[in-house]
Amino acid sequence: MKRKGNTRCWHLVHTSGPEMLLRTLLITSLLGWATCQESQSMTPEEKTVIRDQIVEMFDHAFGSYMKYAYPADELMPLSCRGRVRGQEPNRGDIDYSLGKFSLTLIDTLDTLVVLNKLDEFEDAVKKTVTDVRLDNDVVVSVFETNIRVLGGLLGAHVMADLLRQRGERMLWYRDELLHMATELGHRLLPAFNTTSGLPYPKVNLRYGVLNPLSRTGTESDTCTACAGTMILEFAALSRLSGNSVFEEHARKALDVLWQRRQRGSDLVGTVINIHNEEWVRRESGVGAGIDSYYEYLMKAYILLGDDVYLQRFNIHYSAIMKYISQPPLLLNVHMHNPTVSVRSWMDSLLAFFPGLQVLRGDLKPAIETHEMLYQVTKQHKFLPEAFTTEFRVHWGQHLLRPEFAESTYYLYKATGDPYYLRVGQSIVEKLNAYARVPCGFAAVQDVRTGRHEDRMDSFFLAEMFKYLYLLFTDKSQLPIDIDDYIFTTEAHLLPVSLSITQPPCRSNNTEPVPVSKEEDMFTHSCPSMETLFPNNPSFAKTIRDSYKYLTGVGRAFHPSPVREIELPLHDNGMEPVEFLKSMGISLTPLNEVFAGQTEHKAVYRVKLVAEVSHTMEEEEVLPHVVQLISPPFLGRTVLTAGPAKFGMDLTKQEHGVKGSIVRASPYTACEPIDSAVALKGHIALALRGDCMFAVKARWLQEAGAIGVIFIDHREGSNSVDTPLFQMVGDGDSTEDITVPLVFLFSHEGAVLTEALEEHHNVDVLLLPKERQLGHDKTKKTLGMNIKLRLADEEELEDGAARGPTLEFVLEKEEMFLQEEEEEEELCQQQQQHQPAQQLCSTAAEDRTDPCSADSCQTTNFNSKPDANP
Repeated sequence: MKRKGNTRCWHLVHTSGPEMLLRTLLITSLLGWATCQESQSMTPEEKTVIRDQIVEMFDHAFGSYMKYAYPADELMPLSCRGRVRGQEPNRGDIDYSLGKFSLTLIDTLDTLVVLNKLDEFEDAVKKTVTDVRLDNDVVVSVFETNIRVLGGLLGAHVMADLLRQRGERMLWYRDELLHMATELGHRLLPAFNTTSGLPYPKVNLRYGVLNPLSRTGTESDTCTACAGTMILEFAALSRLSGNSVFEEHARKALDVLWQRRQRGSDLVGTVINIHNEEWVRRESGVGAGIDSYYEYLMKAYILLGDDVYLQRFNIHYSAIMKYISQPPLLLNVHMHNPTVSVRSWMDSLLAFFPGLQVLRGDLKPAIETHEMLYQVTKQHKFLPEAFTTEFRVHWGQHLLRPEFAESTYYLYKATGDPYYLRVGQSIVEKLNAYARVPCGFAAVQDVRTGRHEDRMDSFFLAEMFKYLYLLFTDKSQLPIDIDDYIFTTEAHLLPVSLSITQPPCRSNNTEPVPVSKEEDMFTHSCPSMETLFPNNPSFAKTIRDSYKYLTGVGRAFHPSPVREIELPLHDNGMEPVEFLKSMGISLTPLNEVFAGQTEHKAVYRVKLVAEVSHTMEEEEVLPHVVQLISPPFLGRTVLTAGPAKFGMDLTKQEHGVKGSIVRASPYTACEPIDSAVALKGHIALALRGDCMFAVKARWLQEAGAIGVIFIDHREGSNSVDTPLFQMVGDGDSTEDITVPLVFLFSHEGAVLTEALEEHHNVDVLLLPKERQLGHDKTKKTLGMNIKLRLADEEELEDGAARGPTLEFVLEKEEMFLQEEEEEEELCQQQQQHQPAQQLCSTAAEDRTDPCSADSCQTTNFNSKPDANP
């Protein structure tokens, strides 16, 4: 909320003992304390304009696919051509979504109906029936093919059948899409040929799994969501085709996951062995790897009317809210020890969860988490693929995922609050501003740089435009009654009438679940606005207001009559801490807090006690390198690499690790290594994707590798444009992994693989960047830990402070850091120490500090190593 004409000023005075000179810095503030309040009401005319804009965006995206890519599976929006499996560089597990079956066309079919493009729908159905083949000799993901292709065919069949019954169009249609869905269902069934009933993660559409020609069937693990996200599509296929085999297999897989839950916590892990049913990764959350398992338990009850699914969901949901939900955060825990969080970051896929909570009727935590996610999008334009609990970018990629838009739609449906229309409007505007390209919409490789990636996944058309259009469209304006359908996880439409119009499968006898004692009014019913918010339409706003400033942006100043001082902090009082932390000053609030006020000046003093210690920034990533040392390179080719948080610590190896490189086979290293003899005693090259880094490392270490270089499978990634990150383990102990591990982006990886192809024998050194051959060593940087407490003004004036102190003086009139000595003296002092980072770098979006040629441009509060080569 913006307070006009009100600016603030910070005076930062650094005092020290007689052995040090007084120094002060003049810095224009980079904190925008005030932001304009969003106008929440929206007129019908405004909604119409935005809805028309969404339709135009869809036309641009779908039209570009049909013009430049069809019949390929996906559009490459930067190259303006289609992505065909085998004709483009392998991207690892991402490519298992592609099956040479015009994926984007099928995934978009029922979106055309929702957007009232009925002529285009009929034409697209004809193309699908005529052109698409499902018997291709290609290995595909069972999970992705089920939700995108099988779900797409079923949703389109339901729409085509509805239009045919109306007698106005599709009169030629004879259930061709249902026949195609049935064929595809049979082609997916071989994946369920396991002793447990859990499906293989991949299947060959022509040869199945165990056929010698299938090129799959060696996998032993699958993710919980992969096995538990089949029931909607398979049950609908059984009910519509009359063949119960599909629903039986999907239900059996759900039964296994339920039986293998941790009985003490009622949580499930992320990865499970499909043969012995043992958990491979015991990390539990609501994001990637598990997400849609929970979603499908709830929605299976809605679609099929089976109480068992709802009972299971409610038990899981109670466990989630007890252990995983820490509003507004959703943190991963260990399923056997759920009171301990196992990582300090969240992935963007959990953005679906507020929408699921709306279906459950638990709106308060849904509003809280959604608001947190909205604040993250405000800070980074889009939701990063992963972000820390402090809302920093952990993994900067954004694939145009629709989960945040999905939850926004559900919350608007539940509350009717026009605030969520404004959230949807911001999504539309950011897509147009930062993702739109001449040939469609492109994913963002890193939200920090805005660089695009040459991909437009099919779910963008299947889900994003559906939810955005529905958000701004009244029910009366839709060609169907949207409340008659349940959305699959890919937003395909299945009729809720299936439970009463189609008989259940007789052989599906699932063990009933004991009813939980902790039931509430919504355990067996949908949420009621009258019950949730009686005579209080602003209830949602009161919840949101507590979370509006989580990311430290936009907090207005409001004097507090109780404490007589209110710093411009967000609710946990950390915003100035983060501001100073960005300057290299680490602050720790003390328990004792006192405030003093000088009424005639409105001046507040904050005492900071400084303790300087040799500590590195916690989030800092120490760059490593892969240095090519054999002829003809002789150390001159140095590739910047990222480190791992497990395996051998190269910083403790004086001379690094030396060896010749050998490409692993299989290249993804997610299964036993075929090239173990050639690999023994060498450094392995392996492609990122398909499984966790720790899994790959174990297979390669077992094969005899003395080190591993992982290469990114994402096209165009490089260490110049993409910040380095540290590889993490799989949630379990990684003490058994003892070989050194480093990570190269695809650009640097291409240099290495090309060198290997040309020279066949390439020796490399793996070591920290600061120790590379021919590189001068620099001193270790100092971090500054500062304890903070508020002190009475008289205490400072009486000289009560002991030792080095920092003194804050807060005034209402302006904001700056007062300079008491010449900048030139400070620059000279700094330049005598280690290299320092630029004071006026654009680390924050809204910093406006000018850098003049004669001004001091560096400060060495806490310099970090250069992450670029």
